[in-house]
Amino acid sequence: MSSTHLVLHDPEGRLDAELPLDRELHKALVKAVVGWTGDPGLPPADLEQIALLLTGAARAVAADVRRAADLLPEDHAARALADVVLEEADRRLSVPLEGTPHCAQGRARLVRALYERLDRLAGVTPHAVTIP
Repeated sequence: MSSTHLVLHDPEGRLDAELPLDRELHKALVKAVVGWTGDPGLPPADLEQIALLLTGAARAVAADVRRAADLLPEDHAARALADVVLEEADRRLSVPLEGTPHCAQGRARLVRALYERLDRLAGVTPHAVTIP
């Protein structure tokens, strides 16, 4: 049996930094998921896939937030706030995925919060941060 998976070795994190995220896709998914009122009627496996996609987006945007924050001086207020947001993101991402609307909505809110933080950092360091 052959594997269809490809393992990439990227110790410098270049792929993360050089591949732009599809922000519009993420925004549309976040809007749809956050807008659910009650049970959306999706099977748990579909909800888990949505949460998984949002988890990947959250990790990638968190990496962008970290890179942007690292451009600021250690004592800059925006950097300190970014650190708080990133600590919260790490805490929330450490919770195992579930095939529930609550889990998917939590991940959607996290992606939204991380993009908001990235936008604020871009306002502080517009010459150094590009937002796809």
